[in-house]
Amino acid sequence: MSEPGLFDGVLAAGRVREVVSDAAWIQAMLDFESSLAAALADVGLIDRAHADHIAGHCRAEFYDPAELARGSVGAGNPAAPLVRALSDRVGGGHVHQGATSQDVLDTAAMIIAANSVDVMLADVRVAAECAARLAEEHIDTVQPGRTLLQQALPVTFGATAAGWLVGLVEAADRVAGLRPAVQLGGASGTLAALGDKGPEVVAALAHRLNLAEPVVPWHTMRFRVAEIAAALGAMCGVLGTIARDITLLAQTEIGEVSEVGPTGTGSSSTMPHKRNPIAAVATLGCATQAPGLVATLLQAGVQEHQRAAGAWHSEWRPLVDLLRTSGSAAYWLRTSLERLGVHPERMRANLLGSGTLTERVTTELTPLVGRQQAHDAVTACCAKAGDLVEALAGDPVVGAHLSRERLRELLNPAEYLGSSREFVQRALRRARQ
Repeated sequence: MSEPGLFDGVLAAGRVREVVSDAAWIQAMLDFESSLAAALADVGLIDRAHADHIAGHCRAEFYDPAELARGSVGAGNPAAPLVRALSDRVGGGHVHQGATSQDVLDTAAMIIAANSVDVMLADVRVAAECAARLAEEHIDTVQPGRTLLQQALPVTFGATAAGWLVGLVEAADRVAGLRPAVQLGGASGTLAALGDKGPEVVAALAHRLNLAEPVVPWHTMRFRVAEIAAALGAMCGVLGTIARDITLLAQTEIGEVSEVGPTGTGSSSTMPHKRNPIAAVATLGCATQAPGLVATLLQAGVQEHQRAAGAWHSEWRPLVDLLRTSGSAAYWLRTSLERLGVHPERMRANLLGSGTLTERVTTELTPLVGRQQAHDAVTACCAKAGDLVEALAGDPVVGAHLSRERLRELLNPAEYLGSSREFVQRALRRARQ
């Protein structure tokens, strides 16, 4: 495995870096070749001994990535020089029989995608477990709700975490539902080199690689790549949204959450007092890259005839980058939620004097004086400095109908949380499913 790059510690974090490495790609291509040989033996096109002999040479450590990279220049892809190198080791025989380079790379891409999904789903599911714990522990912890970055009606932190939880669960379900498919069509998608055994070989190959069996080869119908891209892009939207919430709530002036990591975590190079929510920040750094990569992969979906000139090639790097950045975002969000500290006292303090429950006062007054008069009177009171209860009680419209005691009840955030508790419970039930 190559040495990590300068930015890999942040932008290629967790296990996904290994899963999408050059060595992993070489092994995935070799897995195609060994499984193809085995599938040919399964249907009686070659002897089992030949298939076993080929499989014995399908190990990534036997091949030099740099040499394959140099060889790809002439062929236009790295599969061709790998097939040549494998054939040289095997001594000819039935290596790559019936297949074309795109079959190798497309199937390898599906293997890499499936392995990457397994890694990132493990992190997303742990993140969901953390969100579920936070939702349950803080089901009644009152927190300012915020819309357009301004305080709105109160919520609970449990409800906030429940929203995170359902987003993670639904994103995980979408990604887990992906069914990468094998690719085997030969030169023009007919598998003519395999006679009438082509469909049987495809079925056997799909079975051996634990990939879906397509109805027909999909050399220029790139829905399968687009589907992976879309699911990962949507997942990164969820991961980024949660990370954005954490970074905003961790601001010094708000201080409702913080990341509590090992000594030195989140430190600044110049400011000793800083404790940055670095895992959430790194989540955003990774997740924000996803939309552009998704767009490139969707654009590559427009291809021509039986095999594309350039559009297929344009998928390779953005697909790797999308898998890497999505997996890294999942890793970092898991880390952030695992170390998240919650500060209910700051949530309560941030609510004091906010006037966010004036909607409740307006609602109570409306049957008595009409909605517009109630709204105008309460709005005027909110504009006054000092204690809101006193301002409301002293208003000729409000004070004539609502006592100070009733106003205090109406302005108690714990008494105006709507269905927050029920929504948390529903989120927890959904997660248990």
